[in-house]
Amino acid sequence: MKKMFPLFLLLVYSWVLYAQQPKLPPPHATKSYTNFSDVDGWDDGTKPIAPPGFEVTLYADDFRNPRWLYELPNGDLLVAESNSHFGFFKKIGAVLIGASKSNSTKKSADRITLLRDADHDGVPETRTVFLKGLHQPFGMLLVGNQFYVANTDGLVRFPYTEGATSIDVKGEKIATFSNGKVNQHWTRHIIANKDKTKFYVAVGCGTDHGEKGMDKEVLRANILEMNPDGSDMRVYASGLRNPVGMDWAPGTNTLWTVVNERDALGNDLVPDYLTGVKEGAFYGWPYSYWGQHRDPRVPNAPEGLVEKAIVPDYDLKSHTASLGLAFYTKNSFPEKYHNGAFITQHGSWNRKPLSGYKVVFVPFKNGKPAGEAEDFLTGFMKDSVAGEVRGRPVGIIVSNTGDMFITDDKTNRVWKISYGTTKTAYKQ
Repeated sequence: MKKMFPLFLLLVYSWVLYAQQPKLPPPHATKSYTNFSDVDGWDDGTKPIAPPGFEVTLYADDFRNPRWLYELPNGDLLVAESNSHFGFFKKIGAVLIGASKSNSTKKSADRITLLRDADHDGVPETRTVFLKGLHQPFGMLLVGNQFYVANTDGLVRFPYTEGATSIDVKGEKIATFSNGKVNQHWTRHIIANKDKTKFYVAVGCGTDHGEKGMDKEVLRANILEMNPDGSDMRVYASGLRNPVGMDWAPGTNTLWTVVNERDALGNDLVPDYLTGVKEGAFYGWPYSYWGQHRDPRVPNAPEGLVEKAIVPDYDLKSHTASLGLAFYTKNSFPEKYHNGAFITQHGSWNRKPLSGYKVVFVPFKNGKPAGEAEDFLTGFMKDSVAGEVRGRPVGIIVSNTGDMFITDDKTNRVWKISYGTTKTAYKQ
């Protein structure tokens, strides 16, 4: 019994450490900033830095705002190229200063590019426009011979032929998402459940904290569930300000997402977070944050709603702009990374000093976070105080080879992260 007691204490301590809540300052305890970073790029020959034993290589470049990634069964890599519409930045007076620094002012390409590395030597020999004429495309999904694109205004379905390098037929819009002029958070990610009978779409809010009126936020700040034909669309979970990346925790049926929280409450409010998504749950937006902490700017919450707000599972720190999420389910990386979560942090534009601008790893055990987040891919940040960065990571996937791919949207690149230098045979 005495030998068991230290183990018991360790288990209790572990639970307390990772179930405890962050200590949040009061609203407006510090000034809120507009602090866009200067993105200098990688022209000096540098590249992102991974832990020892990993190799980071430039897989492809010369994109136009590469945002999201998807791998087809034959190993073709799809890159969604899309961009914000800059009404929000104009509104805060940053279109000439901020948008030209942290964000691209280029018009959205509205296309998906295909990269094919047929001989699996790490260099794509084929590059084609897979789809064009889209409307701020983001999430992508292939089910059977149907290819789905989550545009900002709806889900579009296209027929797909195995091995095709382009799709030239017009797609069928099977579901509509709220967008319009109030569309600050325009990305729409999509994934399917394990048996492909249900789709889940992450839809962010149109504003920061509902300041334009909740009539502009219908079916927003939610994860939506629908059938593969777009029918029976319903709210799966609500009050999620801007959910972006989604993935299934290995060995479970639990959907996880990363969420960007609200701005202008101070340097250290409100933490972005990683959370398992409970069906039917409410996560607070816009009336409260991190459970039942009320936002003083948002009065008139429906009676009893804030009291129902769910506390998120994991603190990713304030204003990190955590976007991409991928669980590592392959075997190429060392065992410590197996079944854990990799999260891209696009980086702050509203904090001094800057925060984010890296990829972090959260260890998981039995489908739950099991330790503190650690830096995995760094080097994007040059000087947080001076506001200088090299790039901004966004999309992330783990390929069937066990390698990882990441988009760097401001510098128009896709990076590949491998463990060791041994060529890995592609496995379908």
